[in-house]
Amino acid sequence: MGNSHFNRRRVIAGLGALAVGAGPLTAKTPRYRCPTGRVTIQGGFGTAAFNVDVAADVETRARGLMYVKEMPLSRGMLFVYPAPQLLSFWMRNTLIELDMLFLDRFGVIQKIHHRAVPLNETPISGGDQLLTGVLEINGGLAKRMGIAQGDILRHPAFISQSEPWSCS
Repeated sequence: MGNSHFNRRRVIAGLGALAVGAGPLTAKTPRYRCPTGRVTIQGGFGTAAFNVDVAADVETRARGLMYVKEMPLSRGMLFVYPAPQLLSFWMRNTLIELDMLFLDRFGVIQKIHHRAVPLNETPISGGDQLLTGVLEINGGLAKRMGIAQGDILRHPAFISQSEPWSCS
C-alpha cells in the first residue's frame, strides 16, 4: 500500500525525526491514552521496535504506503480496524517490497506474508481468521530479524491477552 503524504511528511520532518507521531486525530480516528507512533514486537528473537504511521480510518487505510519510494528500516505502517474481520491487501501503486504481519485483536501475529511484490494487484489474504490489524515493514525484514507467527505486537490499539502493560 502506498502513501505520498507519508513520504512528504517524512521529508519535512527531516531524517533525524524518525519518531514522528501517527498524524492528526480525526473524528474517525480512535483516541488512545498512550502514544501511537511506535510499536514493539516481542518473540523468541527478542524485542524489535518500529516507528509507525497509523492508518485507522478509511482514507489512510486506502492510501497506505502507495508511492513511497523508500522507507527506513525502523519505520512501518500499522493498519488498525475497528472490529475483527477477514483482511486482504494488495500492492497497487506500492513501489517498495513489504512484509505484511497480520494481527489478531490481542496483537498476536497470525500470519506473515513475506516480500510482497511491488505493484502486484493479486490479493494477499490474512487467512480465514478474524483480524484487527496489519503491520507493514520493509520486505525481508521479518525473516532477517527472526519475527515469526505467534510473536506479539504491543500497541495501544490491541488488547493484552496475558498481562496489563503500560506505555510509560
